[in-house]
Amino acid sequence: MRKFIEEFKSFALRGNVVDMAVGVIIGSAFSGIVKSLTDNFINPILNFVTGAATYTLQDVAGFASSFASAVVNFFIMAFILFCILKMMNKLMSLGPKKKEEPKEPTTKICSYCMSEISIKATRCPHCTSILEELEKEEA
Repeated sequence: MRKFIEEFKSFALRGNVVDMAVGVIIGSAFSGIVKSLTDNFINPILNFVTGAATYTLQDVAGFASSFASAVVNFFIMAFILFCILKMMNKLMSLGPKKKEEPKEPTTKICSYCMSEISIKATRCPHCTSILEELEKEEA
């Protein structure tokens, strides 16, 4: 069961899944702005131009306040989502870090000229000395 939870955690907190979730949430919040724009500005303007309706100053103020409310709701949602993601990233960085295993050395120092050479070298490319260490290990 623990392994299943760990696998789910690694899946859910992967960058692509989190990005997709943020996109869906922001998209749904933005759809509220678009709906408010059409309901409170575009439709009333079309109704007024076609003569289907006349509006008072109070109606226009109500349309503007409804649209402003939708915009404020969008920014509140975006801010809350930002804070949640920031907190989640901080918690993920505090978790256990994988220990890096020490790498095997790939170079060594020539005992004659003190130049750095490949660990597999049998002869120093700088001073052309035969390296005794490797010969002793082979024997």
